[in-house]
This record gives sequence, structure tokens and C-alpha cells, in this order.
Amino acid sequence: MTIDEYIEAHCTEEPEYLKVLRRNTFVKVLYPQMLCGHVQGRFLAMISRLKRPAHILEIGTFTGYSALCLCEGLKEGGKLITIEINDELEEIVRQNFEQSPFASQIDLVIGNALDILPNLNQTFDLVFIDGHKPEYCEYLKIIKPKLNHGAVILADNVLWYGKVIDNKENDASTVALRHFNDMVHNDSDFENIIIPLRDGIMMFQYFPK
Repeated sequence: MTIDEYIEAHCTEEPEYLKVLRRNTFVKVLYPQMLCGHVQGRFLAMISRLKRPAHILEIGTFTGYSALCLCEGLKEGGKLITIEINDELEEIVRQNFEQSPFASQIDLVIGNALDILPNLNQTFDLVFIDGHKPEYCEYLKIIKPKLNHGAVILADNVLWYGKVIDNKENDASTVALRHFNDMVHNDSDFENIIIPLRDGIMMFQYFPK
């Protein structure tokens, strides 16, 4: 047994609708490894349950697994907005949401997040960033004025296969993620920590000065 297998074996079991979603993703979708998966999903669900958000924003839906995990902590009447640029995934995502307990609480928006975010006229308690890596800094610039005091932001893949610490690696995503990590860490309005879960999650909370 590997350490990852041991960790998964000692995490709360995922709901049945997420098991079905995960299996279907690996059968029907290209690059199924993009799915956040059982352990990370339980982490997202736990953070959401602790925060009890009324409004959640997600950038990067993929097949909807992470969105459904985040919905587990929504307050009664709360809403999650999730943005996905790949319109080829829309049908399967909507089916996955309909087969969950949270269909009425999710707004799926198809399109480029950089075009959509400026037009969102509400504030958020919890944000999950898992979109196009070179755009992370731009996402945050747009999102920051829309954060409620104490909002929690989670950004995925911030270690980028360990390339962020390798000076020989300078592809667009690696450089952008280095800038993003520095941007968050050097902003006095945020308290932050990087959690080495899977490919790294930057978790930070908004306490404006």
C-alpha cells in the first residue's frame, strides 16, 4: 500500500453520486486525471462545511466533481457559480449536477472567466480557482473586490509538479504560478498557506487592512 492509498483509505467516503461521476469521467472524458478526486474533494467539502458560505465561486468546472464537493457546505438557499470554458463538457456537467442533491443551487456559466468575472454583481464567501494557470493573477485581481471579509480562497495546482522551485522551468504556466504565489504571499490583505495536497493548494483568507 502506498501512502496515497493509505490516506484515501482513511478519508471519509465520498457520496455515491460522486463515485458515479468519477467513474463516468474516466470512461467518457479526455484527461480524466484533471478530476480533483476523492481526497481533495473531501478537503474541499470540509472547508466549505467549516465556512458555511452563502455564495461560492468556482473557476474551472471540468466535469463538476469539485463544485459538488463545495456545495456540501452551502447555507440553505445558498448558490454556487461555476465557470467552464470548454463548451464540449456542458452536457455531461449538467447531467452530473442534475443527478446530485444540489442542482437547484448551481449556476453553470460557459465561457471565458476573464470575460465573465467582471460582470458578476455579487460578493463571495468561498472561491475555488482551478482554471487556466497563466490567468490566475488576473482572476485574483478581478475577484478581490468581490470578496466578503473573511472570505476563503483556494487555488489549485500552485506547485505545478514541483516546477515552481526549478529555475530551469520557465513555461508560461510555471512562471504565472510563481507570480501568483508571490502575489498572494506579499499581499497584506491575505493570510495564506500552501498545502501540499496533490499538486498543491494555496489557501488564503481575506482580511482587508
